[in-house]
This record gives sequence, structure tokens and C-alpha cells, in this order.
Amino acid sequence: MKLAIILGAAMLAAAVQPGHAQDAAAGEKVFAQCRACHQVGETARNTVGPVLNGVIGQKAAMREGYSYSAAMKDSAVTWDEATLAAYLQNPRLKIPGTKMIYAGLKDEKRMADLIAYLKQFDAAGKKAD
Repeated sequence: MKLAIILGAAMLAAAVQPGHAQDAAAGEKVFAQCRACHQVGETARNTVGPVLNGVIGQKAAMREGYSYSAAMKDSAVTWDEATLAAYLQNPRLKIPGTKMIYAGLKDEKRMADLIAYLKQFDAAGKKAD
């Protein structure tokens, strides 16, 4: 009985914790550090890293015209918010052997904002209004 009460209280506490509201405008500022290697938008092209248009829902290593690492090709990852967040937090831990040389984004709020920003772009780079 005590265990059930403790578990119930823990679940209730977790349910009322404030979430990280996503702010796409703030995410655009976070993306500024990504721009050294990645582009988004209708005129985006692959550079040091692949274009990130439509990345949410996309399978890893599928961007045409970009030379991915064997690790990324073999990863079988489909990018959703959770997998993208885990990768951006520590790319080399999530996909050992990746070419991405980014130390990682540790701040959860900035991560949520960045993902909100990226989610605005469809595969053609059109930004949702």
C-alpha cells in the first residue's frame, strides 16, 4: 500500500512539473552555432554538414549529395525529437564514429527551442507560417 502511494505521488509530481515550452524564435538564435556546418531554408545546400530541412521524421544519412560516415549510414536512426535531442546532446555517444565534431548541447531549454526552430522547415525548406 505504501509503495502504491509513493509511486502515485511520484507520478503526480512528474505530471505537474513545468515542461520546456518550445520557442522557435529563440531556437533560431541557438541555430546560429549550427550554421557553421548546416543550413536550412529554400536555398540551403550541403556544406560541412548536411541540410537540415525536414529533419524531423527523416531517416539518418538520407540527404542526397552529402557524404555521411559509415556509422551514420549504419545507425538505422529515424530523427524524432527525442533521438535528435540525444544526438545533439552528445553526438559521439549517440552514434559512435559520426563525423560530427560538436561537443554537444546540454541545456534542455535551448535544445527544445532549437528543435522547434528546425521543425518549422519542411523537406523543401519551406518555413511553416
